[in-house]
Amino acid sequence: MREIIHLGCMDCKRRNYSTTKNKRTTPNKLELKKYCRFCKTHTVHKETK
Repeated sequence: MREIIHLGCMDCKRRNYSTTKNKRTTPNKLELKKYCRFCKTHTVHKETK
């Protein structure tokens, strides 16, 4: 039931991370604060397609 998702930076719009999530328990888009190597700072990363 777990699916691979990609996390993209909301500032520079680049996909930096990939992870898995269970779509049954978390149907909403995932938002995490992670380090962006392009912006060189911690920014909000949101699930992208």
